[in-house]
Amino acid sequence: MTANLAGLLADAGYRVLMVDADAQPTLSSYYPIDKQAKFGLHHLITRGTLDDAVSLTAIPGLDVVLSDDPEGALENWILHTPDGRVRMRHALREPHEYDIVLVDTQGAVGPLQDVGVLAADILLSPLPPEILSAREFSRGLLAMLDRLRPMAHLGAPVGHLYAVIYRMDRTVDARRIAEGLRAAAFAGAPGAVTILETVIPATVAYREAATARVPIHRWTAARRRTPTVAAEAMVALARELLPHLDICLEDNTRRSAS
Repeated sequence: MTANLAGLLADAGYRVLMVDADAQPTLSSYYPIDKQAKFGLHHLITRGTLDDAVSLTAIPGLDVVLSDDPEGALENWILHTPDGRVRMRHALREPHEYDIVLVDTQGAVGPLQDVGVLAADILLSPLPPEILSAREFSRGLLAMLDRLRPMAHLGAPVGHLYAVIYRMDRTVDARRIAEGLRAAAFAGAPGAVTILETVIPATVAYREAATARVPIHRWTAARRRTPTVAAEAMVALARELLPHLDICLEDNTRRSAS
């Protein structure tokens, strides 16, 4: 989701920075890199600065801080540094040229996930489309929020958490499942989580776009010249999550196809 959302926002005219805070650097390799920086995530977190850590992607207006810690040494550093979990947050709040910063974290609980969560103003988490899985999933998310809330005293309050139902099979009654998830998944913590109306469908188009290393709206525009459910879902997600932004699928489609 991060790569597609970032590509869409960049094509909408915004300056976007992606930060790959995952030990498995999927986001780092999603788009071709036009100019690679000397440093990456390790430098951003340990030095607390974006200087010399931002690489340029092939998408105009879209840059990335690459994940560069394959041995996992960064997690140990975070654990043993008093302000290790909040350095990236403070670095990203220094003056910079970007309108939007998207931080992609690992799904498993750990120091890197903490760093990404504490750096964000808004949290977005995918929600599996099964009631039982969603209940277990929600318990983990709420436990994480409770654990990190004391970090507010270091100037890192935890942002509001939004959940988006993803990989929804189109052959299933999507409305019934979505309503069930909204009623059951976070019933024990009203107000702690907002489940978005947007649903991300299960479709091969996302995988095809990733293979082609382009955002989904460009992929569908180049192949069909008309919007598809995959591209429309990403636009809906951007509009719901960031309602103050001006995002038009039709303009993006025409630009990408030309």
